[in-house]
Amino acid sequence: MDKIAVLIPCYNEASSVAKVVHDFRVALPDAAIYVYDNNSTDGTPEIAEKAGAVVRHEPRQGKGNVVRRMFQDIDAECYIMADGDDAFPAEDSVEMAGLVLGGEADMVIGDRLSSTYAQENKRLFHGFGNSLVKTLINRIFKADIHDVMTGYRALSYRFAKSFPIVSRGFEIETEMTIHAVDKNMKIVNRPVNYRERPDGTKSKVRTIPDGIKVIRTILQLFSNYEPFKFFGMLSLFLAVLSILFFLPVFADYLRTGLVERFPTLIVCGFVMIAALHMFFAGIILRSIKHREHLLFEFRLQEINQWRKRLVPSEED
Repeated sequence: MDKIAVLIPCYNEASSVAKVVHDFRVALPDAAIYVYDNNSTDGTPEIAEKAGAVVRHEPRQGKGNVVRRMFQDIDAECYIMADGDDAFPAEDSVEMAGLVLGGEADMVIGDRLSSTYAQENKRLFHGFGNSLVKTLINRIFKADIHDVMTGYRALSYRFAKSFPIVSRGFEIETEMTIHAVDKNMKIVNRPVNYRERPDGTKSKVRTIPDGIKVIRTILQLFSNYEPFKFFGMLSLFLAVLSILFFLPVFADYLRTGLVERFPTLIVCGFVMIAALHMFFAGIILRSIKHREHLLFEFRLQEINQWRKRLVPSEED
């Protein structure tokens, strides 16, 4: 079991990966450095191996697939996850790793938005998208996350081994953040400097398509992690809609004693039934979610036992 494992997912980062590996080797000389190549065509894996990294491959395209493979393959007391584009200073990882190893955090978020991101970021709408996602998650999940989409994080063993990864692409950061918030993991926001990608390279993130995927992921995770809130809101919306359309029909009935718009009345009835279904679905799913929380706590105990077996010297 590694004490610190630096995990670098890469796709066509030949111009920067050697520097990233070198910088982390200097900052964390005792760490194991792993580069996970995701079908690069520019020689990234060969360059990374020559720079001294352990190179492994994930053939399924997408950052989420790479992260899944990394967490499955590697056992470490602390995981430093960083992109291969040299956007983050490796020296910041020393303090981030210390917070995890000292038991102060399960996830240290490398917060770009509180430092130099606004000055360095040259991609249109990326800053707006990051702020929008941050605001949505903090409002929905009652959290205090400063940077949801950052690729720079320090993670504990129990987080990495308890995180069920569903996302395949760049929405993985959103999924990680929401899982940590929902499971009451210890989260620390740590401002880090950000620098734009080297000249001649471009971000793999597609602003509109990947932004839509992230928003869709937030809504999906909202329904999974906060089912009563999600279905309660839908129930309230449908109930209000039904009442608004029913009121004119009821007013006509009071005035004339006749129901003149039977189709509207029938639709209002079905919409109200749907609202009641949504409400009770939220109650049932909340009970299921509560039971899942209890089972997760037992899962954490199992993971802690695994860790003790992998690091027996600390307990002896």
